[in-house]
Amino acid sequence: MTEKRLVYFLSDRTGITAEALGKSLLTQFDHIQFERHTLAFVDNPQRAAEALQQIRQGAQSSGQRPMVFSTLMQPELRAVFAAADVFWIDFFDTFIAPLELELNAKSSGAVGKSHAMSDAYQQRMDAVNFTLGHDDGLGQHLELADIILLGISRCGKTPTCLYLALQNGLRAANYPLTPDDFADAHLPAPLRPYQAKLFGLSISPERLAQIRQERQPDSDYASINTCRSELRQAEALFKKYGIAYLDITTMSIEEIAASILHQAGLRLQRMDRR
Repeated sequence: MTEKRLVYFLSDRTGITAEALGKSLLTQFDHIQFERHTLAFVDNPQRAAEALQQIRQGAQSSGQRPMVFSTLMQPELRAVFAAADVFWIDFFDTFIAPLELELNAKSSGAVGKSHAMSDAYQQRMDAVNFTLGHDDGLGQHLELADIILLGISRCGKTPTCLYLALQNGLRAANYPLTPDDFADAHLPAPLRPYQAKLFGLSISPERLAQIRQERQPDSDYASINTCRSELRQAEALFKKYGIAYLDITTMSIEEIAASILHQAGLRLQRMDRR
């Protein structure tokens, strides 16, 4: 029987940092089922008390001690949770003190510092807007994309693009391969000028069938034979045009993004253009 644990990501801002760090750690325990909740904008005593009440209610329902990953900066807010019966990981407490010692300097303690309206932050927001406008073959300006993900329906293109945009500031577009694209075994015409920007995603037929079954139960679209056929033709197209591709079957979104950045050489490219 799979063990289940209740997890909260606690933040005085959006919760993105707590989620990213916490989820990265939890991926190492794939035999445990985690029920995740994000408690964002806990930035005053009242909201801290409300968050604590929610965590306690969750503990009563689950019968287990909740796990809390926190990026709260204000000591008075962290103190609200000090006496709570939770497994507490404070990311700032864990890492800031050693950094202060090494740098011989005090940290600013400023709330939301990691999300300040810097050039890098604005770049990420611009990338997100671009990605949303170029999802599933939409958008007319692929020449502005840093990367274009290519793959059949439900192989993880959209969430990967959004992660690359939000976390790495990359303008990520995606284009769906359909049975019509396989008829002549040629790369779709809109993509041909941008072949150097293409990166393929693949997945196991069994996992794809499971995902599609949740979307369209008992359909030809979700059948294992359809999934095998589409994946075989997509991978043949990748190989024909020399397009690097990744099997994402057992990978987390963080692992997928990191692998794409590494294989496509995008991290340094993006930093050089700032």
